[in-house]
Amino acid sequence: MTEQVQGETSQRLPEQARVLLVDDEENILRSLQRILRREPWELTTASSGEQALAAMAEHKYDLVISDARMPGMDGPTLLAEIRRKYPWCIRILLTGYADITSTIKAINDGQIYRYISKPWDDDELRLTIRQALAFQYSERRRLALEKLTRKQNKELQALNASLEDKVRERTEELKETADMLDLAYQELRQSYVTTTEVFSALINKRLPANRQPNPKVITLVKAYAEYTHMGEEESRNLAMAAALYNLGKLSWPDELFTAPSDLLNKDQRLEYLKYPVAGEQLLMALEPLKDTAKIIRHHQEKWNGYGVPNRLEADDIPFGARLLRLAVDFVELQFGLVLERKVSRDNAIKLLKKYRERLYDPELTDRFIEMLIELAPDVEHEDPTILVLDTLRLKPGMVLARNLYAASGMLLLNEGKEMTAALIEKLAAFEKGEPDGHRYTLYVHKPEDDEDTENPA
Repeated sequence: MTEQVQGETSQRLPEQARVLLVDDEENILRSLQRILRREPWELTTASSGEQALAAMAEHKYDLVISDARMPGMDGPTLLAEIRRKYPWCIRILLTGYADITSTIKAINDGQIYRYISKPWDDDELRLTIRQALAFQYSERRRLALEKLTRKQNKELQALNASLEDKVRERTEELKETADMLDLAYQELRQSYVTTTEVFSALINKRLPANRQPNPKVITLVKAYAEYTHMGEEESRNLAMAAALYNLGKLSWPDELFTAPSDLLNKDQRLEYLKYPVAGEQLLMALEPLKDTAKIIRHHQEKWNGYGVPNRLEADDIPFGARLLRLAVDFVELQFGLVLERKVSRDNAIKLLKKYRERLYDPELTDRFIEMLIELAPDVEHEDPTILVLDTLRLKPGMVLARNLYAASGMLLLNEGKEMTAALIEKLAAFEKGEPDGHRYTLYVHKPEDDEDTENPA
């Protein structure tokens, strides 16, 4: 029987449980104490219901065993009162078989855990108490877990509510960061374009003011890119190549730099043919300019395969290089950098047509000439959206429609630059220092909120 009791009460019991024994007969209390003396519980006795309630008021008891019949306050009444005041306390009734009415009353009013009949079995008594305490421990754990769960659910609900806000805020932060990175990347790419045009102006200083091809070449390739809706990256690489295509000529002596290419002697001709590769090599260390460098390397290839440096033929020549060759030859023919004489614009177009299947991509040549005739981007012409102003008529907020160069050919401001009061003041100061009273002419987009601005051109 002892093994059965131990097996059936293997559930975890509360530590240092306090048990209150209530009976008006001293021998019953001594008997209960004797039976329970080896159990790990703190035992307290009371000889009446009133004494039991007084003990309950002083200490917290986990379990009460009360006799049913006692003078004054009987057991069912005591247990009902304990239930009302101390609902966590387990209640057990000791009763005889003849006390069925008292037992029912204890069950209904006191909601007792169990009743034990007199005379009791000692092992059964110990087992009942152990089961009652184990149940109480489990119930307390359940209530504690429920309380914890409710608390955690409230915290989780609050977290979910704040999490949505945090996710929204974090998403906005990430979007803002991404936008800032995109803007920084755009500014970085634009800074490369501006830098190449600054270098282009330095290259132009090796030539007379009336024989500087780079600005015209840049204008043409940008116009073609816009005319054909070319992709942004391809257009940018092409514009940088147009600015730097003759970078490889910087080491040349002045006589070679200014001599028409058709009049070069053998040694000069060999040096001349190296400049596309020299230009590429100068840009090799700049990763963002690798596609630009490739365009520069191959812009002297010929459609028929007899060009330099790799004798590429037809579509094997990169598209950007084919287009740059057209723009360079068209401009340099008019500047006298190809033939001994300067060629007029119309005759330059005729020469492009003449060599369209030997030097140039025929379809690209036709489209390029179509753009030249339709838009004439290389010819000064009126555009109602563009104002031609001197520095005195500039206003903050105006945006440059074309690059601005100094009398020396140095790039001062690049296309797309927004004018500010400080920038206009600085520009006027530069203008005063120009030789021979040179005045700047600026092409700016007409402000949307300044319809009365007149165009003095």
